[in-house]
Amino acid sequence: MIYYVEDDTNIRDLTVYALKQAGFEARGFAHADEFFAACREEVPELILLDIMLPDVDGLEILRRVRADESTSTLPVMMLTAKGTEYDTVCGLDAGADDYLAKPFGMMELVSRVNALLRRAQQQAQATAGEPEGELSVGPIVLSPAARTVVVGGTPVSLTLKEFDLLHALMRNRGHVLTRAQLLEDVWGVTYVGETRTVDVHIQTLRQKLARAKEGADLLIGTVRGVGYCLRVIE
Repeated sequence: MIYYVEDDTNIRDLTVYALKQAGFEARGFAHADEFFAACREEVPELILLDIMLPDVDGLEILRRVRADESTSTLPVMMLTAKGTEYDTVCGLDAGADDYLAKPFGMMELVSRVNALLRRAQQQAQATAGEPEGELSVGPIVLSPAARTVVVGGTPVSLTLKEFDLLHALMRNRGHVLTRAQLLEDVWGVTYVGETRTVDVHIQTLRQKLARAKEGADLLIGTVRGVGYCLRVIE
């Protein structure tokens, strides 16, 4: 089940219709109260949120979702007309897993939804299997089993996708990963057209590493025109 919170009736109905045509169960809500009431009755598999809502905005809904134990790990995608980098970063910092600005194509939306659900299933399967050992690069220590990151002795709170992105870079330290590789590895997306999803997540990840320990952000290097690489510390 997918829940979509959007106050524009036309957009909400069209999106819910497209999701149902793609084989998903989906419900739309105009207000936060309706959405939270539905969550108490049935917890969805994925949540789509608009930012600009008449009563409680999408970012506040997202914060409440992440604070509630029953919904804290659900994949969440922001769908909004606010497409500036600042708004994108705000959504990702609040715990969103992906961000799609309006107007968006329904084929791309369905592709992103499939990717988020696939990643959530893979994470659940990985958690149930044999835990992977800790990874350490310079001052960064990442525990896949506990899903924790410590930088220079300071715990760092990352969103689901920031954690998965850092995990991918640390598993492949010293090797350049293209944006396409990271989209496939972290988001499970083979092609979504032009997107700055990876770049925005890298930016917020660097900021959080730097706040924990000066210079830690420099470990994530940019290979211009190619992708990103976690530098090996001798």
